[in-house]
Amino acid sequence: MRNLKSLVGATAIVFVISAAAEAQMKDQAKSAPPQTAAVEHSSAANPSARPLSEFVRVGNMLYLSGKLGTDSTGKLAAGGIGPETKQTMENIKTVLEKNGSSMDNVIKCTVMLADIKEWAEMNTIYATFFKKERMPARSALGVSGLVNGARVEIECMAALK
Repeated sequence: MRNLKSLVGATAIVFVISAAAEAQMKDQAKSAPPQTAAVEHSSAANPSARPLSEFVRVGNMLYLSGKLGTDSTGKLAAGGIGPETKQTMENIKTVLEKNGSSMDNVIKCTVMLADIKEWAEMNTIYATFFKKERMPARSALGVSGLVNGARVEIECMAALK
């Protein structure tokens, strides 16, 4: 009987200590500052001198600014929406790959079209840059105009590899 009382007493002590430790951990968690992910803005030279970052990295995500269908000199691809879309997607792919991601890791795109009637042609080119089973979420909208007379601008979010 004495062993049973000792066992019950020891169990009660362990329970009280455990409960106190758990309460202390909860109090510490409440008072601790929330963990925030580091934010890294691209340091690439901005040849356009526009007030933006080419991308922003937060945790394991890349957020790309809108890309146009321009070549390395800043000139739009000639030939309209098809060639501009192809160049835009190539520009996105380049930025992703230089920064630890890929087209397979794109999770969301926003497509802005100077003329929504060009959506079908843009869509045909756009779709070739993704695997059918890995299409990102997307929004597409017509706008009243884009920078430098562009026909299409695309921004996207991608996870890092």
